Amino acid sequence: MPSAPTLPPDARALLDTWCADGLAIGWPSQIPDHWFNATPEHDAELRARFGALVDEAIAGGLGDWTATPLGTLALVLLLDQLPRNLYRRQARAFAGDARAQQVAAAAQDARVDEVLPLVGRVFLCMPFTHAESLPLQDRCVASFERLRAQAAPEHHATLDDHLRYARLHRDIVVRFGRFPHRNAVLGRESTPEEIEFLKDGPRFGQ
Repeated sequence: MPSAPTLPPDARALLDTWCADGLAIGWPSQIPDHWFNATPEHDAELRARFGALVDEAIAGGLGDWTATPLGTLALVLLLDQLPRNLYRRQARAFAGDARAQQVAAAAQDARVDEVLPLVGRVFLCMPFTHAESLPLQDRCVASFERLRAQAAPEHHATLDDHLRYARLHRDIVVRFGRFPHRNAVLGRESTPEEIEFLKDGPRFGQ
């Protein structure tokens, strides 16, 4: 009988770095700075450790990582989260988005996400937050609403924050059909309404 698939060491290293103790206890005891408050030093460290893996994933590699739920999560992180650190304010920050959305959707459809701790389920929703697609934005909001309904009360405040940001992203896509803050690096011309919005609108770290 064939042995069960194992988690690749590189995937384990990435998960331990990104999720801190969250995989063991459900949610990190302290939110890692590289999630939402990364400095250039944080970005450089992630680039040094995982840059080659990010590029391999963006190029279509590492598909075998989806053999396990944790490997699937690690692949989504390589495609969706790390490019935003490694390639901040560059077009390549978004180069893994389409594949991340495909992998995350397949995982949810197969209910793979349900065996992950809360931190893993949250980050499997993130590709939909970043989607310039209203159906995927709707999926994102619905996913976070479902997570909140299923979560223990001590996690409700955290998930309320994620749900608020999911709705904020969705509202922007409803209004513009895309994220205007990406226009410059993607070579897209902004409309007058988008230019006005960008004067004080959110850029989400980009």
